[in-house]
Amino acid sequence: MLPGVAGASVDRTSAMHAYARGRLADSDGAAALALDNYRRALAADPDQLEIARRSYFHALISGDMALAMRSATLLDRDGVLPRDGALLFLSDALNRKDWQAAHRLTDRIVAESNFAFLGPILRSWIALGEGKAATVEITGTDRFASLIRRYADEHAAMQALARGNVAEAEPAIQRALQLRTVDLAELRLSFAAQLAGQGAKVQALTLLPANQANYARARDRLEKGKGAGAAGKPLTPSQGYGRLLTRLATDISTDEATRILGIRLARTGSFANPSGADSRIVLAQLLSEAGYSHSAPAEARKVPVDGWFGTLGQGALVDALTRSGDKGAAISLARTLATAPGAEAERHVRLGTLLADADDFSGAAKAFRDAQARYAPDAVPWALLLFEGSALEQGGQWDDARAVLERAARIAPDEALVLNYLGYAQIERRQNVDAALALLKRASALKPQDASILDSLGWAHFVAGNVKEAVPVLERAAAGAPGDATINEHLGDALWTAGRRFEARYAWNAAAVFAEGDAVARLASKAREGWKPEYAAR
Repeated sequence: MLPGVAGASVDRTSAMHAYARGRLADSDGAAALALDNYRRALAADPDQLEIARRSYFHALISGDMALAMRSATLLDRDGVLPRDGALLFLSDALNRKDWQAAHRLTDRIVAESNFAFLGPILRSWIALGEGKAATVEITGTDRFASLIRRYADEHAAMQALARGNVAEAEPAIQRALQLRTVDLAELRLSFAAQLAGQGAKVQALTLLPANQANYARARDRLEKGKGAGAAGKPLTPSQGYGRLLTRLATDISTDEATRILGIRLARTGSFANPSGADSRIVLAQLLSEAGYSHSAPAEARKVPVDGWFGTLGQGALVDALTRSGDKGAAISLARTLATAPGAEAERHVRLGTLLADADDFSGAAKAFRDAQARYAPDAVPWALLLFEGSALEQGGQWDDARAVLERAARIAPDEALVLNYLGYAQIERRQNVDAALALLKRASALKPQDASILDSLGWAHFVAGNVKEAVPVLERAAAGAPGDATINEHLGDALWTAGRRFEARYAWNAAAVFAEGDAVARLASKAREGWKPEYAAR
C-alpha cells in the first residue's frame, strides 16, 4: 500500500489509482496494461518512490527503456537505485556514444563492487569507441581475474574483428570456445558471422559443423557467397556491451532467486544491442522460467526466422510456446524443426518430450529413437534409451520397453535412474521380483538419499513380502518427500500390513492431500474401511 492512503477516497485520475490498477494487472499477468498504468502513475507523481521502484522493475521486464530510464533517474536521485541501475545508464551512454559519461559510469560500477569485475571489458569497449587500442587488461593481483577471464576472450576476439584484425581474433576465438563447458551454438554463429564480415570465409566455415541444422543456413549462405549480412557487421561498443550483459544474465540465472536479476541484465543488454539475437533468445528462456511465460514468445519471435540466428530463435520459440500453454503450436513447430535435414539430437528430444507430455507415447518413442540415430550404435547415450523405454512403458508396450531399459542398464550399470526405472516397472507388474529388488538395492546404494528410489526399494520389499524391511525404508522415503502422494500411500499400505493401523490411516490421509485421479477414491476407501486387496496401491 502507498504511504498515507488507507481509507482515502479514490480519485480515478490519481497516481494512486493508476498504481493500484497496475498492481492488479501485474498480478493477473496483464503485462501491457500493468506497464501502461505504471507509466501513468509515474507521470502523475514522480516523487513517489514506490511507484518509481515498481515502474523500474516492470519496465525492465517488459522492455520499455524510456520508462526504465525515467524511473531509474528518480530512484538514483534519492539514493535507492538498485546496483544494476548503473548498467542501464551505461547502456544509454554507449548508445549515445558519450564516452566521457561511459567512463564515469564504469568507474561508478567498479566502485559499487557488485559488477566491478566487468570493468576491464567495459573500458576496452569504450576505448574502441574512442578509436584507441582496445585490450582487456587483467592483472594478476585483480581479485576478479578468474571472473573476467570467463568473458575476456570472447570480447577480445570481437574487438579484434571490429578493428579488422582476423589474425589476432582467431586464437581468442578458440580460447573462448574451449572455455565453455557447453558448446554454445549462438557463440559459434556470432564468431562465424564476424569472420565472414571480414572476408574470412574459410575460417568462418571451420566454426560451423557440417550436417547440423543449427548451422545449416549459415553454412549455405557462406558456401553460396552470400555472406552473413547484418550479422557480419563489426560490433559497436554498445553491441559488445549488450552481448556481455546477456552472457552474464545466462550465467547467473541458476535459480528462482537470481532469475529476475538475469532478466534485468538481459533486458539492459537488449537496450544496448536491440538487433542482437542472443538477448532475445535468453530473454525468452528466462521470462518463461520466471513465470512471465506469456511475454516469452514475443521475444523469441523478434529473432528473424530467415536470419543468421533463425533456427536458434525457432528453438527458443518452441520452449516459450510450451511454457505459455500453447502446446499444440509448440509440437507443430518442434516437429518442423526435428524434420529439418541434419536435425540435432536435441531437436528430437524436445519433440519427444512434448509428445510424451501430450500422451502420444508412440510418437515420443519414435522421436527418442530418431535422436539415438544421430549417434554411432555403440555410442548412444543411456539417457536417450531411458527416454524411449519410459515412453514405451507408459504407452503400454512393456515388452519393447523392457528390452530398451535393459540395454540402458547394460550401458550404464551405475546409473541409479536407469536401475530404478527398470526395477520399479517390473515390481509394478509383479515380474522378476527378486531380480528387480536387487536392481533397486543397487540404485539405492548409489543414491541413498533419493526419496523416489527409497520408495521403489521399500515398495519392492513390500511386494516381495518383506514387510518388516519395507516399513523403515518407506518411512525414510516419506520423510524425504512428505508431499508425495505415492510414497505416502505405499507407506500406509505397509504400515497397515504391519499392524500399525492408526499410523497407516495418517499416511493415507497425508497422501490424499496431494492425490489425483483414481488414487483419490482409493485412498478415501482405505481411510474409511482399511486396507483390502482391491484397494492396494498401484
